[in-house]
Amino acid sequence: MAESKCRNCSFPLTRIFADLGVSPLANSYLTNEQLHKMEPFYPLCAYVCEACLLVQLEEFETPEAIFSDYAYFSSFSTSWLEHARTYAENIAKRLQLGSASKVVEIASNDGYLLQYFVAKGIPVLGIEPAANVAEAAVAKGIPTRVEFFGRDSAAVLASEGKADLIVGNNVFAHVPDLHSFVEGIRRLLKPHGVVTLEFPHLLRLMAENQFDTIYHEHFSYFSLIAVEEIFSRFGLAVFDVDELSTHGGSLRIYGKHVACAAYAITEKVLALRRSEASAGLHSLDTYQGFGSRVAEVKCGLLEFLIDCRHKGKSVAGYGAPAKGNTLLNYCGVGPDLIAYTVDRSPHKQGLYLPGSRIPIYGPEKIYETRPDYVLILPWNLKDEISQQMSQIRGWGGSFAVPIPALQIF
Repeated sequence: MAESKCRNCSFPLTRIFADLGVSPLANSYLTNEQLHKMEPFYPLCAYVCEACLLVQLEEFETPEAIFSDYAYFSSFSTSWLEHARTYAENIAKRLQLGSASKVVEIASNDGYLLQYFVAKGIPVLGIEPAANVAEAAVAKGIPTRVEFFGRDSAAVLASEGKADLIVGNNVFAHVPDLHSFVEGIRRLLKPHGVVTLEFPHLLRLMAENQFDTIYHEHFSYFSLIAVEEIFSRFGLAVFDVDELSTHGGSLRIYGKHVACAAYAITEKVLALRRSEASAGLHSLDTYQGFGSRVAEVKCGLLEFLIDCRHKGKSVAGYGAPAKGNTLLNYCGVGPDLIAYTVDRSPHKQGLYLPGSRIPIYGPEKIYETRPDYVLILPWNLKDEISQQMSQIRGWGGSFAVPIPALQIF
């Protein structure tokens, strides 16, 4: 077997961050017909690079195989839509964007974000590799190209007009070729343009045991340390950062060309550098201690589910997110412990979770069966979901979340 190397600096990968066994692709939901066929499972082991400290997975499937037909539509989360609307309002004011500006979003999904710029009369372009998802954006009147973003596609886009603002929300982790992606940003960005990228913060992942956000569609897991090193290779610099609550704790970094003097590095960047240093993110020992904490979460969840089974208590899931599939497959949970899960997205209803093969229904299923417990798999949306499903308390039902440790409320 060939030695794996870091996708940023090419240093050999030997230090394990978290070994989650084997798992299918987290978004490869199954039809009824596929239940009678074999599923491919791949190793799900995250490494930390000794040289640049980038946490990453090996690449077992191409982005084309993973993202060309995608089951995730951003607009089915009301809290995420509000997050996008607020961002659009604030960044348009900050950068003074108008009818002469251009906003490009990479992995623009179903137009959940760009619709708010369109409403302001700001020209936009979405780049979305999943044709089925891009179709929903086009139906909203949002210009969208069905392609993957990288240095070559960026060169073509730049010839048609560079961007004042490039946005990438929860796409950076999905990119196996980081160098092509960041070089593409450099090529497409105007000399005084700004790029913002949002991604789950590795510091929060580690502090709160969020190992379920590790799955094959996420090739890399970022700290500010790692991002600044990657950006510096391509003449880009991080000048500001927001710490967000989304996805269990994310960063929104603001980037510019190094030569651009319009934006000074803020105190928030300096403070986050200090925070990561004090948390030990410069030390390999910090990363290598994570695996034992992951096992504790597994034991806690299994003890709860087995105890429910023995006591005749019923458990249903809420949500069919990718993170839930990592959790269930790592813990070895199937329909014997969680009878079914529900999801608001009609694109997932009637399908089965990969690996665990737990069936997915619409939310009304919970009111029909009245389970004793509803396990919220997208735990980052627990407030939104518990409010939507508050009626379960009428029959004595309770909610549970598995991360950072099992909580029943």
